[in-house]
Amino acid sequence: MNINIKIFTKKANYIRKKFKLMGRLKGKSALVTAAGQGIGRASAIALANEGAEVLATDINKITLNELDDIKNSNISTFELDVLDDKSIKNCINKARPDILFNCAGFVHNGTILEATDDEWNFAFNLNVRSMYKTITNVLPIMLEKGGGSIINMSSAVSSIIGAPNRFIYGATKAAVIGLTKSIAIDYITKGIRCNCICPGTVDSPSLHQRLEATGNYEIAKKNFTARQPMGRLATPEEIAALVVYLASDESAFTTGQPHIIDGGWSG
Repeated sequence: MNINIKIFTKKANYIRKKFKLMGRLKGKSALVTAAGQGIGRASAIALANEGAEVLATDINKITLNELDDIKNSNISTFELDVLDDKSIKNCINKARPDILFNCAGFVHNGTILEATDDEWNFAFNLNVRSMYKTITNVLPIMLEKGGGSIINMSSAVSSIIGAPNRFIYGATKAAVIGLTKSIAIDYITKGIRCNCICPGTVDSPSLHQRLEATGNYEIAKKNFTARQPMGRLATPEEIAALVVYLASDESAFTTGQPHIIDGGWSG
């Protein structure tokens, strides 16, 4: 871990303890998709550390087992396929969450002339339709409870900024922003808040897979880092801190917003 990030984390933990920010989500339940690794995993842990009862879900049994190994009493796991309607319904009924974090997604590489119909359809099914289905299942529960917080994973690469070879990905993430704003305005008087997070490049397992797929990992990593104004990539824990804020009552006056956390990349 970068020494500056270590110092930041140490200071953040000190501030949380000093001002009694621990336990901000006590009494709330949360559902996190794609919680097996990266941002999803960091968010599940962060939500649990703040007192939420977290149902951490993923399609990958191996990464879910690794999450079980940390033995956090506030975290339970569930094998979820966000492309399967029955699986989603069963999961939502089990969790009955006050907080939903839609984190599942996939990054396709290429321009519009390189895109295929199969890639387009898969990306929209995973990056957008899965959110549509989780939200349609969770909204009646949140309305019954009198409120809830929905957090969707978008990206700075969307309607905010373009990036080379991210045609399909950028289109899906722009759709997530539109979906988020529509839900927020439709349920703003019902106690439901809906926001999305728009990260820049995050140092996660999925990023490393994409770097390896280029055929030259070191050069690809250097190029990704070079486009970051801060000179480094984000950590999953930094994104997770924003997830906690949007899940908590501290953000009670915030809805319908794309929250950019990209180290200044989009200007």
